[in-house]
Amino acid sequence: MRPQEAALREGAAALGLQLTDRQSERLLAYGALILKWNKVYNLTALRDPQSVLTHHLLDSLAVIAPLNRVRPSARKLIDVGAGAGLPGVVIAILRDDIDVSCLDAVAKKAAFVQQVAAELALPNLRGVHARVESLAGRYDIVSSRAFASLADFFNGSQQLVAPDGLWLAMKGKAPTDELAALAGGVDVFHVEQLTVPGLDAERCIVWARPKQPPAA
Repeated sequence: MRPQEAALREGAAALGLQLTDRQSERLLAYGALILKWNKVYNLTALRDPQSVLTHHLLDSLAVIAPLNRVRPSARKLIDVGAGAGLPGVVIAILRDDIDVSCLDAVAKKAAFVQQVAAELALPNLRGVHARVESLAGRYDIVSSRAFASLADFFNGSQQLVAPDGLWLAMKGKAPTDELAALAGGVDVFHVEQLTVPGLDAERCIVWARPKQPPAA
């Protein structure tokens, strides 16, 4: 087994995930595509395979077990401000039962996700070039990873959350100030701390849902 694959599988195992050969192969191919396209399109600031492994692949894999636990029945997910497709592409690889749309306002980033879907044969993945405020549709999960402030993320994407849908916002350390600044229409029901193997930085998921109006 190649060192990169061994490190990926070991990191995934620490996150409670046993990767299949196909999943491992696709994740590593995705990392290679990020590095290849980065030379021309500047998708991310990272330029070496080890950083892509820890800061992108394992960081995104850290949401899979929480997602499986909190909303195992999710069928439609939109990843807002997905950039190079993080965590959306990783979710699409691990959960082929979920239809994943990676939304970005930058055309080349949406095009990259489309290329990933084609090269890795992921029929459940697509790149969408649009601004979140202009988009319609209903999704079980509306996710983001360091996309914007929580208030901007929730306000901009509220029309996309299905009646029983959830927001999954990946953050660094717990965003206390952002949480305190939220308006009353959002119910933050859990802030989940994450430990990402090989990453010496705080990570968390802010789980939220739109507040339902009181029954008449």
